Amino acid sequence: MTIHRCAWANPANPRYITYHDTEWGAPSFDDAHLFEMLILEGSQAGLSWETILNKREGYRRAYDGFAPERMARWTDARLDELREDPGIVRNRLKIKAARTNARAFLEVVDDYASFAGYIWKFVDGCPIQSGFHTMKDIPATTSVSDAMSKELKQRGFTFVGSTICYAYMQSVGMVNDHVAECFRHDECRDLAAGPES
Repeated sequence: MTIHRCAWANPANPRYITYHDTEWGAPSFDDAHLFEMLILEGSQAGLSWETILNKREGYRRAYDGFAPERMARWTDARLDELREDPGIVRNRLKIKAARTNARAFLEVVDDYASFAGYIWKFVDGCPIQSGFHTMKDIPATTSVSDAMSKELKQRGFTFVGSTICYAYMQSVGMVNDHVAECFRHDECRDLAAGPES
């Protein structure tokens, strides 16, 4: 039986297939995962997602397991050390943004008790269900990602332009952009739409 996947899922890269088949588009309400994806999506800016996905374990090691409390305390010397780490994208602004965004993330958690409680308000707590048939039909930004980008910037986040925010929404399942023919479209649609009680 032929399995139909979104065209972007590179069949030659097992990491890509696993990511597409198990993670991308699945609604996530876990703060640890939401933070990791926010940092990784920002790191992708100007690069391919495959590049970041291939370095994901390197990021987890270098970025203290994506623990925002630890990342928020990084010193400037630590930022300089990270610029020498081949396991990540060694862009000075992106590395600094990781610390900045960790601090902003913790402030949001203080205000909303959880990041999930904050970020999911942009879609009223329920994933947007798309039904596109080709990749070219999927937008790069929407009015929702525009609003998210604007508010995140106001809260001090960086590397959160509307395109990055929309990619983030796709990755954490705030929008289900698996093409209609992809086997994961219906699976993601049927997943629980609300936070765990």
